[in-house]
Amino acid sequence: MESKLNIENLWSLPQKVLFRFFFSYFALFILFKNNGAYPFYGYIQNFFQKVLYDFIPWVGKSILGISYEIKTGPNGSGDTTYDYVLLFTIFCIAIVSCIVWSILDTKRKNYDKLYYWITLAIRFYVGLMLINYGMVKVIQLQFSQPSMYRLTQNYGDSSPMGLAWTFLGFSKGYNMFMGIAEIAAVLLLFRRTLVFGLIITLMTTANVMAVNYFYDVPVKILSTHLFLMSAFLLAHSFGALFQFFFFRKPVVLKDIFKPKFGNITSKIFFGIKAFLLIYALGYGAYSTLESKEKYYGEASKSRMQGLFEIDDFSVKNDSITPDSLKVKPWKYLMISSKQYAQVKYAEGGRGKWYKLNVDSLENKISLTDYRDSTKIFDLKFSKLDSINYQFDGTFTKDTIFVKAKRYEDYRKKFLLTNRGFHWINERPYNR
Repeated sequence: MESKLNIENLWSLPQKVLFRFFFSYFALFILFKNNGAYPFYGYIQNFFQKVLYDFIPWVGKSILGISYEIKTGPNGSGDTTYDYVLLFTIFCIAIVSCIVWSILDTKRKNYDKLYYWITLAIRFYVGLMLINYGMVKVIQLQFSQPSMYRLTQNYGDSSPMGLAWTFLGFSKGYNMFMGIAEIAAVLLLFRRTLVFGLIITLMTTANVMAVNYFYDVPVKILSTHLFLMSAFLLAHSFGALFQFFFFRKPVVLKDIFKPKFGNITSKIFFGIKAFLLIYALGYGAYSTLESKEKYYGEASKSRMQGLFEIDDFSVKNDSITPDSLKVKPWKYLMISSKQYAQVKYAEGGRGKWYKLNVDSLENKISLTDYRDSTKIFDLKFSKLDSINYQFDGTFTKDTIFVKAKRYEDYRKKFLLTNRGFHWINERPYNR
């Protein structure tokens, strides 16, 4: 019986060599670049990071000859120098591991058991990662609706990533569509639905990867590996799918070999899977909704929330100081939350963010420069009518006077956000 099993599952030399490399590579990637896919894995990852934050910069400087400082720690980008040096290190270790493994393990007939475990790890890595990404799209947290900053920005001044975020965030329906496609990765967690889920996931990750590459979004490494991992899993059934789709031949999909477990072990695995599903779908939805409420809910909004379009801006210089010469005329004052506000200048440019404080009793607002807390706009405001406001106050020793129109629902002011949906269009409305 043993010899028959080995004959039936005899792997070719190229299959074994490729498996050794991909097993090493993907296992190390999941360990070192988990990205929060596995619940509570952060506690384990902290151990690796303490070593890697010293070792990876050393590799970059001593082996790759990188002269500038390699910064560690998260900063919103997944494509930093540190990340690429880490990827190079993982690749090199996987190559060495594959060579040593191939030299020491020459009599192995197959790697069915190891294949099961690595595919299990990849299935849950890709599945849980995409479920998380899908949640923040369905609830429209990742791609929020175009903000005041975007709507008042010159079209040509937006970055490729900013353009993509505006495009993707404009439509709630498209967010829902993308989110459901990514949440469909839940099918990867079940062996019976694995192939069907992989077909969807491969297309979904290919689209995400394309957006990241062609709009310069700094998540290229992760999206590429989600695609590669999906392709690696689907490779098991590629031959049968090729015969079915291109030659119209009836096929039977070969199931992944599964080791036999006792009743207690099987129940433990079932409990772990149930926990992961509940955590990913239940707690994932809860935490995403909680984050949306925190950043975009009513509790985050300011009494003065809205877009203020400046009609008149004047400065009286009570003393000739360097600061007084830096007070530029405003075009917009944008208040989007209780903590932050942004000023855009009449002469153009990117504008400037300020820390915001609103005193509702005294009808005062203060705008504090992020880089220099001594530079503060202290302004008292009064409402002239339903839309017009007046601001009087000081900046250092200068007197500031502002008149502005307030658009509380600022989206009605812009064509992009007030155009709406039309079933019938007699002509293309392309502006």
